Parts: sequence; structure tokens; C-alpha cells
Amino acid sequence: MKTVDPITLAVVRGALETAQREMTLTLEKTGRSSVFNLAHDYSNSLFDHLPEMILQGQDIPIHLGSLIPAMKCVAGFFGDDIAEGDVIYHNDPAYKGSHILDCCMYKPVFYQGELVFWAVCKGHLTDIGGPVPAGYNPDAKEIYAEGLRIPPVKLWEKGQRREDVINLLLTNMRARPYQEGDLNAQYGACSVGERHLLELLDKYGVEQVRACIAELKSMADRHMRALLRDVPDGHYSGTAVLEDSGHGLGELAITAHVEIRGEEAHIRIESPPQVPYFINSYEGNSVSGVYLGLMMFAQVAPPYNEGLYRCVSVDVGPRGTLCNAEEPAPHVNCTTTPMETLADAVRQALEQASPERVTASWGHASGINIAGHDPRNGNSEYVTMVLASIISGAGANKVMDGWHACGPLCCFGALMSGDIELLEHAYPILIHRYSLMADSGGAGEFRGGSGTRLEIEPLEHAMTVVGFGEGRQLPTAGAAGARNALVEPKLGRLIHRRADGEETHYTQNPMLSVQPGERIININPGGGGYGEPQRRPLAAVLQDVRNGLVSPQGAALDYGVILNADGHLDETATRAARGQF
Repeated sequence: MKTVDPITLAVVRGALETAQREMTLTLEKTGRSSVFNLAHDYSNSLFDHLPEMILQGQDIPIHLGSLIPAMKCVAGFFGDDIAEGDVIYHNDPAYKGSHILDCCMYKPVFYQGELVFWAVCKGHLTDIGGPVPAGYNPDAKEIYAEGLRIPPVKLWEKGQRREDVINLLLTNMRARPYQEGDLNAQYGACSVGERHLLELLDKYGVEQVRACIAELKSMADRHMRALLRDVPDGHYSGTAVLEDSGHGLGELAITAHVEIRGEEAHIRIESPPQVPYFINSYEGNSVSGVYLGLMMFAQVAPPYNEGLYRCVSVDVGPRGTLCNAEEPAPHVNCTTTPMETLADAVRQALEQASPERVTASWGHASGINIAGHDPRNGNSEYVTMVLASIISGAGANKVMDGWHACGPLCCFGALMSGDIELLEHAYPILIHRYSLMADSGGAGEFRGGSGTRLEIEPLEHAMTVVGFGEGRQLPTAGAAGARNALVEPKLGRLIHRRADGEETHYTQNPMLSVQPGERIININPGGGGYGEPQRRPLAAVLQDVRNGLVSPQGAALDYGVILNADGHLDETATRAARGQF
């Protein structure tokens, strides 16, 4: 293999990054649904012929980690039956997919008759068929009650679009124009990636480009090994609790066991048996959760490719468990629950090994899907995940407060709310409020980021609402001694407010019909705090109160900062409340 000079390496690396970014921009500009064009719930990646990931975008973590086992599974399924002009589609968790709403397109890139790359695009379709709009069926007892499973299948074969197969898929999905538009956007993204990759090969040739890719993967490997060498050898464990969803399962614990030996790590997951509820996670999705927990801890420099994981082995536990589910376990909620709990367990185990890297958790997803018929457009059907509804707070760390409205943990800042006005334009809804929430950020010397409140009213039609996620009973985990005295504002909530003002509060995941004049209110948790709350400087607490991020009650209970009736600091009472601090 050719040697690589640093200039050529930098140029090839930049060309690969440009190809991936162009794929992302293509999806944003051509996607039909708000999930694509506003919220950016998609991910793009490039693989080589092996196939190993050579570049991941700054996209959705739960997508990116699962693409590694999924790509290998899909390529292995077809073996030698892969030709120039083929395009493969897939969503099935039994074939290493994440969940069936995340549909992935794989385009092999041939150069002079040789398979050199794969351009890969995964996106969340707003519907996948099944009995419940948007695919999240909290009553599902098996995967067959959730929606359409797509094992690896060719949508284009040797450059010919297979209308029969594409029609079969789209016929089984609600709001077909949206799903068809997003599928076409995925094809466009993969084609744009292919074009850039072929231009790169024209300029440098296969041998030189492969040498650069090998060096980029080795560079990532060196970064991770250097980090692990600085972590003391030993066995470490962390346990995170999956809250009782209200469906009779009780609390479920997930434990991560991490063994560090020199510059290698082995991560083993222990979880309870799979359950008849949509929170089971199949292997591909669970591997992604492990990688997210690892990367929250590692925070290594780029490049980000499969080389990062050469020195890391993962065991997600025996088949038939919550984190290594097998057919026919229902699973659609798995990309948030239990994935975020799994990532927390891994992060906590690694922080036992290296406490100076401790970081509080980000808020877990607690959101809604909506569906109905739009009276403005001849009662045409619509269905969407309201991704603005799952925007929670980021966790704090030892040097800074958590970011507001940046979560949830599974998306790690890559998900967007989108403009409220555009959501109202796309769907027959009125959004009365979208705001940060006082006292939602976890208390600590550094405060967790604020969660959000979203209030939606359907216009001139009955709207179906399906709740999903968690964070409605247990607050987001803090770190380094953080604790919450005022707990309720830090929890997610789902509220159905009727026209007469009567409210029903849900801690489980319901399916509801909301009428015109009524509101569905979704509240997301904030991020976890870092450190002893009463060590937070008085000036920072008072500033939070002035900004509406902390209430006077929260200042008193969480931080020991007492305000008098006119809102000014009561120094005597504060000294008494804070004691040694």
C-alpha cells in the first residue's frame, strides 16, 4: 500500500467530509416531512469495501453506532450479488437495524468495475404502517403489531428502479406522499455522496485513497488507545434504572460491566428478560447505546470512524434479554427507551474508572406523535413525530452548566426543533407555547440545562396523539454529588387539557384523541446537575432566578438561597440555609 503524505491525507479527509456534508444538505433541502426538513432526524455515513465505517456525520448517535453492525449484515446478506447501480433498503432489527421507523438506504459505489465505497443514509420515516399512526404502539405485545419490517431488499437493481417493490412498501404506509418524498430524498443523498466519491477516485486513484482511509482509521484507533492507557486497569460497573412506565412492568435495571486492560476495553451489558412492551432493544441498537456511553466519556478528537472501536469489544448480553432482544419482541420505543438508560449505565461505569471525566446525563426523551386528516387540504392524511416535543436539557460537567433545549440524550444535540411557524404551516395545528421550563434543570454547582414545554391544539379536526419515552417519574441523573430537593419540575409530563380546563396527567405512554379547543401539553425533563448544589455561587443562582430558569422556591430548596418578599437576597436566611457552604 502506498505511503501517505500529510497534505494528501488532509485533502482526502476533507473530500470525504465534504461528501458526507453534501449528503446531509441534500436531505435537509429535499426531504418532504418535517422530520427530515426541519428536525434533521437522519444520519449519513461512508463505508469502504470491507465494509468498515470511514466517516460518520455529526448526526444522530443512535443511528450512527447501529450502522456499523447493520452495514456488515446487509453486505453479508447479498454477498457477491451486489452490482453497480444497486440500491438496498432495510429497517429490520433482526438484521441489525435500530427500529423499524429508521429506514436505511445503502448505495454501493463502484469504480472501474470494483466496489470501493458504500454511501449510506438512515432516516426516520414518519410512518411505517401497522395499527398505530407513526409506528409507536404502546399496546404491542410483539413486533408484528408495530409496523412493516423491511429485511435487506433492492429498490434499484443495476440502475433500474424496482417500482413493484417500492410500491409494495409505500402502499403499507400512511400519508404516502411524505414517505415517498423522504425515500426519494434518501436516494438523492446517496447519489450525491457517490458523485463526490467518484470525483475523489478520479483525482487520486483507488490505491492512494485506500491508503489515506487506512491511516484515518489508524489515527482514530490511536486516539482511543491513548485514552484507555490513561484509565486505571480494573473492573468497573454502573447501573441505571428504567422507570416504571405504568404498564405493569415495574422498574427495570440495566448494568454495564467495563473491564480496562492496558489500551483495551471490554463492555458487557446485563439486563432483565425482554418484556411484552415496546422498549426491547435488539443487538444493533444496543451496540449504538454502548458506543454513545463510551463517547460521552471518551470525548476523543476526530476523526470519527470504525477505528475508534478496534480496541473495544461489546457483549450486549444473552439473547432474549431487554438489551439483546429476539423475535418477536416489540421494540419501536428502543431508540430512546432503553437506549438512553443503557448509555447512562455505560457512562457511569466508565466514570468509576476515571472520576475526573464525570459528566451528568442529558434528559431522556419524552415526546408525542400526532396524526389526523387535514381539513385545509381535502382531508388528506398526515402523520408525524413532533420532534420539538422531545427537546430536553443537556447535562452539566465540572466546568460549565448544561445547555438548554439541546437533548435528548439519544440525539446528543443533533436534533432540531424546527421553526414553530413551519410546523403550523405543515400540519393543521396551533402551537400555543414552546418554552423553557423553570426549575427543570438538575440542581448542582453547575446546573443542568432546561427542558421544554410544548402545547398543541388541533384545528378543525380530531387529532390522534401517541406518547412515548420516559423521564416522567425519575429525574435525570446528575453527577459528582448533585441532588435535587425540588423534584417535580424536573420530570417529564404529558397532559391532556380539555376545553373546560380539566386536565388529565399521564405518566405512562397513552394513545389519545384530542379535539379542537383542547390541548396536548408535553413537558420534557432538563439535564442533570454536577456537584453539590449549595456550592453554586450566589450570583449564578440569582441570575438564574432573574432569567426565569430557577424559581424562588427552587432557589431555596435546591440551592439554599433565600429571597425575601420583594425578590431580594435574604443574606441571614441564606447563610443559615447553606451552613458550611
